[in-house]
Amino acid sequence: MPRLPGQNPISRRRAIQSLGGVVLGAGLGYAGAAAFADAGKGAKQAYPQAPAMPADARPQHISLTAKQYLRQLAAAPAAPTEILDYTDGPTILRVKQGAWLEATLTNQLHEHTTIHWHGIRVPNAMDGVPYLTQPPVMPGESFAYRFQPPDTGTFFFHPHCNTVEQLGHGLAGILIVEGDETRPHDHDLVCAYRDWRIDGAGKYQPMMTDAGASKAGTFGDHRTINDQLQPVFKVPSGGDIRVRFLNLDMSRIVDLGVIGADAWVIATDGNGLPPQKLKSWRLGPAMRADLTLRMPDAAGTRIQLVNYYAPQPIVMAELEAEGAPLAKPAFVPAPLKRGVIPEPRLEGAETFQLRLSASSTPAELPPDLVMPDGSVLRYADALCLTPKTFWALNGQPWPSQSHEVLPPPLVTFQQGKTYIIEIINQTPHIHPVHLHGHTFKVLSSNKGDVVPHFADTTLVAPKERVKIALVADSPGDWMIHCHIIEHQETGMMGIYRVA
Repeated sequence: MPRLPGQNPISRRRAIQSLGGVVLGAGLGYAGAAAFADAGKGAKQAYPQAPAMPADARPQHISLTAKQYLRQLAAAPAAPTEILDYTDGPTILRVKQGAWLEATLTNQLHEHTTIHWHGIRVPNAMDGVPYLTQPPVMPGESFAYRFQPPDTGTFFFHPHCNTVEQLGHGLAGILIVEGDETRPHDHDLVCAYRDWRIDGAGKYQPMMTDAGASKAGTFGDHRTINDQLQPVFKVPSGGDIRVRFLNLDMSRIVDLGVIGADAWVIATDGNGLPPQKLKSWRLGPAMRADLTLRMPDAAGTRIQLVNYYAPQPIVMAELEAEGAPLAKPAFVPAPLKRGVIPEPRLEGAETFQLRLSASSTPAELPPDLVMPDGSVLRYADALCLTPKTFWALNGQPWPSQSHEVLPPPLVTFQQGKTYIIEIINQTPHIHPVHLHGHTFKVLSSNKGDVVPHFADTTLVAPKERVKIALVADSPGDWMIHCHIIEHQETGMMGIYRVA
């Protein structure tokens, strides 16, 4: 496959070993960090360890191979587009709540990668952040992720280094954890939305631009659901339909609506919610919403999934009734089962303020390094670097935009305690803020009423102050960042610690 932008043909493992204490020693700047030592002496970083799988466990084994595939994205006669995926997908995995999952990633890319299990409360060692929780999976190598999904719902997974290129070329999958329904649906439909940054011939446009990265993001023009342009899904006439909608785009905001039937929101970011009658539901990148609705009885009738975040509603997909209508009583939306996420105890909880801002000064980059073969490698892991810095958390841009040189944590939480995080947006742009490792409860906003709900990503508008709360129940160092990927990779990212 053609090399993705930013790839270096030299071996990154060899490059990292050659850097020795210069790179790895830079990670020693904060107390309690994982131990680093001089790579020239053979020492390695001590990454966190995952709990052992019980001997009597019968895991569901899944093979995921990150590689190039051809997919017909633009309409014929355009040629198929070279995309990245884990299967000849779209990749949709299903597992039962509490069952062990063993997902083995094999890397057939020309650069390293990992899998971050977005929204799933995995052990720290399984979170998939290179250099923070695991070594990067180099080309030709494999890594086995083993965990028990504790929560039901709609989740997804993606890489966490050079994300703007790898995710932008399609590298993402969906994980459905089953077991939350109090009444079964007649059809369970996954709708994964993204814009592809391709032209009419199926050729890629730039994934990142300075104008986009410093503002609202760089947008694509080819809007798809499950990699199809305005698909029509056949579903049972008169049936009860569950729509799992995922916004997998890197920058696009979606105001999700339904035309042609009444619908209710029953989950946010995979977490059950008392059914809310849908007018529209705003989803930033990485956010999800599960809907329930009753299809019309007449075969051939269509309802539309639309995006109202535009001057005119944009039809994203349609559901078409087919077959004889199912005999059903009057439709009443059924709530999902209550999750097992710990409820925050707000009385006496400490508050931590997280300020989203532009970066007044770029992160300082040390000089380039010349390798023994004469090639040049930028400081740290060049794959995880971007040359410019536009954003910061609490005034601190991610140093060198690299996972390999770890900054001190923004805050340390004590395990078992409840914390309130007040997210303050001091920028003129909206930001979807995502926490790894924990599911939080959205409490309030200074912009108006909020339906309290559990989530892993929350939108924060300009001049908005959103309060969320969590129980710090999972120890380790975890990422917190904006999920507009260009913002993440140009500074709006940090670490929070649970000790």
